[in-house]
Amino acid sequence: MARKRPVVVVTRKLPEVVEARMMELFDTRLNDSDAPMSRDQLREALMTADVLVPTVTDRIDAALLAHAGPRLKLIANYGTGVDNIDVDAAYKRGITVTNTPGVLTEDTADMTMALILAVSRRLVEGERLVRSGAWQGWSPTSMLGHRLWGKRLGILGMGRIGVAVARRARAFGLSIHYHNRRRVHESLEEELEATYWESLDQMLARIDILSVNCPHTPATYHLLSARRLKLLRPHAIIVNTSRGEVIDEAALTRMLRNREIAGAGLDVFEHEPAINPRLRELPNVVLLPHMGSATIEGRIEMGEKVIINIKTFVDGHRPPDRVLPSML
Repeated sequence: MARKRPVVVVTRKLPEVVEARMMELFDTRLNDSDAPMSRDQLREALMTADVLVPTVTDRIDAALLAHAGPRLKLIANYGTGVDNIDVDAAYKRGITVTNTPGVLTEDTADMTMALILAVSRRLVEGERLVRSGAWQGWSPTSMLGHRLWGKRLGILGMGRIGVAVARRARAFGLSIHYHNRRRVHESLEEELEATYWESLDQMLARIDILSVNCPHTPATYHLLSARRLKLLRPHAIIVNTSRGEVIDEAALTRMLRNREIAGAGLDVFEHEPAINPRLRELPNVVLLPHMGSATIEGRIEMGEKVIINIKTFVDGHRPPDRVLPSML
C-alpha cells in the first residue's frame, strides 16, 4: 500500500490501550460512541478506508463489499469467528481478511465450565430465590441439582476451545466424548481419555451434557436441528459458547419448555441481540450477553493481534492470521 499511515476505521470502541497504540501507528478513525455502525456507515467506511477493523456485530456481506473502494485492501477482524464476513467475496475482490485466533481459548473455556456448573447446580435459580426474599432456609429437598462427577460430556467441535474445555472437565470427573470433522491426534485422546464419535447422532443419544464449541459456517447452520435435539435424553443439558446459529433455537426453546431437555446455558443466540421472549421466561435456562470472551486480558490480546496483522500487511508481508475461504 502506498500510504505510510493507512486509514484504519474501527467499528466499535476497543480497550483504551489498544486504541492508543492504533492511533500511534495508523491514521485511525475510532467509534467513540460504541454503538454498532449502521449499514450506511459501514458502506462509507468501506469506501474510504485502507483497513477496516470490524467486530462480530458487523455484517460484511457480498452486497456491502460491492461498495468497497479501491483503497480497501485489508479487513482485520477483531475476533476469532469470521462468520460475520463474506470471506469468499472479499477474496475475489482482492481484499485480505484476518482474525485473532487463540487468544480467547482459555476465557471461553472458563465460561463454558461456569455455565455447565450453573445449569447443573441451578446456581442462578438459587441466587434469584435469595434475592427475592422468598428463601425460608435450608431444606433436604430444596434446589436439588445434579453432580458433575461421573457424567458424560459431549463436545461438539474439538478445536482449541473444545480441548481446553475437555481439560477442565476432566478435573471435575467428567468423561470426555467428542464429535469433530477430524479425529484428534492419538496422544491427545489418550491425555484426555476421550472417546471419538464419528456419528454425531450416536454421541448425542449417550451423553449427559453437550458443549457446543464449533464455529458457525454454512455446514454447521442448525447442525443441532429439532431432529438431533430429540436424540438427547430428558436429563441432558446444553451449553453453547460458540455461535447461536448452530442450534435451532425455536426447537430448543420448545423442548426446554416441555422438559424434553433438562436445561441450557446460552451465551450466544441465533438472532442476537434479539432473544426469543419464551426463552427468557424459562427458569431452567441461564442466559448470558455473549460474554464468554469478555476478559480485559483477552480483549487487549485481541487488539494486539489486530495491530500485528495490520502492521505486517502494511509492511508488505503476509499477515500471520490470514483467513482464506478454504479455511472456513
